Amino acid sequence: MMDISDHHIGDVGILCPDLHIEVHVKTQSTAKFSEVKAHVLLLLDRHSTILATYKWSEFDDEFLNKNVESVTITDAKGPKLVDLKLHNLCIHTFSLNDERPSTLELEEEEELSAANHWLLPATEFHGVWESLVYEEGIKTQLLDYVSTAIFFSDKNVDSNLISWNRVVLLHGPPGTGKTSLCKGLAQKLSIRLSDRYINSQFVEINSHSLFSKWFSESGKLVTKMFQKIQELIDYKDTLVFVLIDESLTAARSAAQAGTEPSDAIRVVNSVLTQLDQIKRHTNVVILTTSNVTEKIDLAFVDRADIKQYIGPPSINAIFNIYLSCLEELMKRQIIHPIQQLLSLEELETMNFMESNITRLSLNLRSIAQRSIGLSGRALRKIPFLAHALYGKSSSMTLEVFLTAMGLAVEKQRQEQAGLVNSV
Repeated sequence: MMDISDHHIGDVGILCPDLHIEVHVKTQSTAKFSEVKAHVLLLLDRHSTILATYKWSEFDDEFLNKNVESVTITDAKGPKLVDLKLHNLCIHTFSLNDERPSTLELEEEEELSAANHWLLPATEFHGVWESLVYEEGIKTQLLDYVSTAIFFSDKNVDSNLISWNRVVLLHGPPGTGKTSLCKGLAQKLSIRLSDRYINSQFVEINSHSLFSKWFSESGKLVTKMFQKIQELIDYKDTLVFVLIDESLTAARSAAQAGTEPSDAIRVVNSVLTQLDQIKRHTNVVILTTSNVTEKIDLAFVDRADIKQYIGPPSINAIFNIYLSCLEELMKRQIIHPIQQLLSLEELETMNFMESNITRLSLNLRSIAQRSIGLSGRALRKIPFLAHALYGKSSSMTLEVFLTAMGLAVEKQRQEQAGLVNSV
């Protein structure tokens, strides 16, 4: 079983950092994962240094071409070029579950859905983690926190002496990707810990079902829902993630303020009691989100090991979000021909001086600066709006498309200002 810690001692006593390599096996493949891993090791053996974010999708090896979608270096810390010989290679093989989410039904007659339920890693969550761009360190920190919590549980560390609850709270304004980050984190850990757990499952509680017309039955409904979750947790080789959204984490405050029915307090109290029951199990991770930081229920705050603020994207994050969008559009030939855009780091080494090499990248940086204040959700819509509103043809040059993006940003800002003024 793979050690979860970040470093290992090599044969000569040198501290070797872990390097995580994710191997996406084709769904139709019948090859054993051990065989796939052996071929991946041969692939890596042919390289001494590699880019920290490198991804293979084509292979010289016929076996890999037949059985593997991709091999990706992930979450590498430190320099952009990685010396494979100086790292402990942690190879994680996985294939995706194509099934759509099932629902946990509480009342058959009323078709009251308590939660959505996915088997991980899920096709629906594939690429979510990589698409989220935050300040450097946020995603890695979350991954390390939860990995350590599970590691401590596995080692039977006395939680009375060292306290941890395997409860994560993400808070911040709407549209910053908190729910997506929870899904991406669960997907990532299901791959990272596949040697430890045979299966991983993700349960997203439908809070609105609990705050529906069945208030008189609310306590019973919550108990029923957690009984179903408990059935998943009872399989100790299964890692279970439970996501609780804004509706529950702020409900008691809303009830006390008179904006939610007083019965909401009973619902949340019942959920907290059930959470305390299931978090005693070592194979469950509870993920919670809140859009209004000052209204988070203190009971949720107290139970959380990790309280991470997820704010609006910085200029660096905005630039990288736009960069990933433009690369995708060039890949699909919506922007044509392909032109190289420089990273912010590369622009900085050139002192942001304008030249034929830097002109388009500096234009993108200017658009990113004008986009400060837009949510991550809004930013990802800008390229679509640029093409829909200002696209003159099915295929556009990068320069023309950047002009369209600038116009789309201005329109988005005007609409945002209009909504604020009308309130």
